[in-house]
Amino acid sequence: MQFSAEFEQRFSEMLAHYPTKRSVLVPTLLYAQDEVGHLSDEVIQEIASRLGLTELDVRNVISYYSMLTTKPRGKYNVQVCTNIACMLRGGEELFRHCRKRLGIDHKGTTADGTFTLEEVECIGACSWAPAVQVNYDFHENLTVEKLDKVLDGYKK
Repeated sequence: MQFSAEFEQRFSEMLAHYPTKRSVLVPTLLYAQDEVGHLSDEVIQEIASRLGLTELDVRNVISYYSMLTTKPRGKYNVQVCTNIACMLRGGEELFRHCRKRLGIDHKGTTADGTFTLEEVECIGACSWAPAVQVNYDFHENLTVEKLDKVLDGYKK
């Protein structure tokens, strides 16, 4: 498994920063996922080897965190919060709209590989509900019309 020079630099810096190798597992998985698109068997094997862990140790962590995936995602991962604050301010309506507009359901990916859609419990933006996170970008105080503009921007 070959990672980019940027990944290798981040990995080296994290190893020096954290007290144990195991402590860098989650950030390493996130960086690897960003680079490769998902956590393939090959990526899992490589990270387990680098950190002195079993593949099962790594897979257990992946299965716990919803932001980690072993399946390819679209270029843009659209996470629509439907937890209580967002739900009360239209989060479920935004999720229904995304499903219809993108033609996919929860954890589905558009045929062209542009978007993956997820309904999530909380993205920590309750004060600005309803909110959507696309990759690492937050979009807050949304309406269906504002969300359409957000999606159009990513599509371009």
